[in-house]
Amino acid sequence: MKPATELFLTKPHRINRLLTILSALQSTQSCNTGDLSKLLGVSKRTIYRDLTVIREAGVLCRYNSQADGYSIDPRFHLFVQTLTQEEALSLLLFAHKMRNHIHIPFADSALRSALKIQANLSDSVKQYCNAALQKISIKADPQVGMDLLDNVFTQLLNAILTNQVVEIHYCLALSKKCIITYLEPYHLLHSDRTWYVIGKSSFHKKLYGFKLKRIKELNVLDKRFVEDSRFDINEYLSCAWSMKPENALYHVRLRFAPDVAEDVAEVQWHHTQTAIYNNDGSATIEFRVDGLSEITWWILSFGDKVQVLAPKILRIKIAEIAQNITRNNQQELPSHNANPFGS
Repeated sequence: MKPATELFLTKPHRINRLLTILSALQSTQSCNTGDLSKLLGVSKRTIYRDLTVIREAGVLCRYNSQADGYSIDPRFHLFVQTLTQEEALSLLLFAHKMRNHIHIPFADSALRSALKIQANLSDSVKQYCNAALQKISIKADPQVGMDLLDNVFTQLLNAILTNQVVEIHYCLALSKKCIITYLEPYHLLHSDRTWYVIGKSSFHKKLYGFKLKRIKELNVLDKRFVEDSRFDINEYLSCAWSMKPENALYHVRLRFAPDVAEDVAEVQWHHTQTAIYNNDGSATIEFRVDGLSEITWWILSFGDKVQVLAPKILRIKIAEIAQNITRNNQQELPSHNANPFGS
C-alpha cells in the first residue's frame, strides 16, 4: 500500500481535484463517476484513477452496486477545505442578499449558517466578500410574497420522509372555497416562484399539486401510506407546461413577432420546445404539452406579439379571452359601489 503522504506528493491541481472528490463523496450518500466527471470537467477514466489513489491513501471509499455510486465510510472525517473567493461569495450572496426575495424555507437558518462560515474564512477572502456584498443589491420581485411557511414546509417534508398521511384545508384560488382533503405527500417542488406539494389527493382522487401558501391548516395523521413505486417526478412534469397535467396532449405552434422573436426563442420554456426563425424575422415555436390552461396565460402575456397557429381549440380560446378583455375595457366605468364583472 502506498503511504498516505503520497496523496499530497502530486501536482497542485490534482490535489484540489482529489479533495473535491472527497468532499463530494462525504456530502452525499453516494456519487457515481458520471456525476464526478461533470463536477470536475474531466473524463471518467481520470475519476477512476483518482478514486484508486484515494483508496490507496487509506480512505475507506467503497462502491455500492445498489446505489450505483461510491461513498466514504462515515467514520472517515476530512478537514473542511478553504473556500475560494467565488465559492464564499456565492453562499454569502444568497444568505445576505437573496434569502428574503425568493421562496425558500429556513431562510433565517441559512443566514445563521452563512455567518458561521463567514467567521471562519481567511482574512483575504473575508475582505473580498465584504467589499463585494456592499456593491451588490437585489431588487425584490413584487409578485413574490415573503411568507415562507417554514412550519408547513417542515411538516410536509417530515410526512414525505416518514410516509404519513396529512389532512389539509386548502383555499381554492378563484372561488375562495376551502376544501378538505387527505393527502399522501410524495414530493416538494419549487416552480413559478412558489412551493408545491405533490401527492395523491382523496378529494381529486389522483395525483395533484397544492400550493403551500394556500394551505390554511395542516394536520399530520397517525396513518401511514405506501408510495406508488411508479411515481416519477420527472415523468409527472414531463409534458406539463408547469404544474398541472391534464391528461390531454396538444401540439402547440406559435408565431412570435420579429421584435420579440429572438428573446422568446433563446429561452428554453419547455423541454419539448423547437424553434425556427422565418425570413421576415419572426419565429415559429412549437411545444408538446399536457393541457392548455397554463400555456394559455403564458401566451396572453405576449399580447399582440404572438399568433396561435395550432391547435384550433387554443386559437379559439385565446381569441375569446381577448374579446372579453376588449369588451370589459370598452364599457363605461361603473360607480364605485358597482361590480363591473357581475355579482
